[in-house]
Amino acid sequence: MHETEFLTLLGIGFLLGLRHALDTDHLAAVSTVLAERPSLLASGAVGLWWGIGHTLTLLLVGSAVLAWGLHIPAQFEMVAETGVALLLIILGGTLARKLYRERWHVHSHQHDGERHVHFHSHQRQDGHGHRHWIVDSIRPLCIGMAHGLAGSAALMLMILATTTDMMSGLLSILIFGIGSILGMMMIGLTISVPVIYSRSINQRLFMGVQGLASLASVSVGFWMLVTLARSAAGQ
Repeated sequence: MHETEFLTLLGIGFLLGLRHALDTDHLAAVSTVLAERPSLLASGAVGLWWGIGHTLTLLLVGSAVLAWGLHIPAQFEMVAETGVALLLIILGGTLARKLYRERWHVHSHQHDGERHVHFHSHQRQDGHGHRHWIVDSIRPLCIGMAHGLAGSAALMLMILATTTDMMSGLLSILIFGIGSILGMMMIGLTISVPVIYSRSINQRLFMGVQGLASLASVSVGFWMLVTLARSAAGQ
């Protein structure tokens, strides 16, 4: 393969990685995580670690495929996609459970003869403590690895169609992964804007945004399961 053609393929792989970050299941998963961590720094970190986990899985699978000429069966892809669908449902359900446990409600009381109303939770406590960055990184890293496993079959077919050389194949996967990392970081920062803005306005709006993220994650998960079931029935 000529050097110009190879560089062109790498450029296309990078753009495909950027586009890959926009897949519906990726957006749903990251939105659910970001809804619990409303800050620009956390958003960038979530996108970064999601992309790293995604890329690590692709590199591991790619190494095995290119080294031993393995073929990824269609059943494996379906099982992996099913796992991602269940993961989305769990993520959305966990966020919904968290919102329910916080039990936000309206309190009415009087100050100086005037009645006031405010939004309150008996569960939520905004302390000064914070978790270590490693703890906050594990969740998006694992989610990214799961998504990478689900998308590995399609990417391997694309890579093997252009080269069977180990170094060229892994470089292509790495470039694709870098594109997906940058894409997911940009998406994370974009998604975080309405979350942060809603929190700055009032807690009720913030909870509404969290509820939408939860509902979207669960809905996408069930939609994927239905699509996979129809695909299996049609085979």
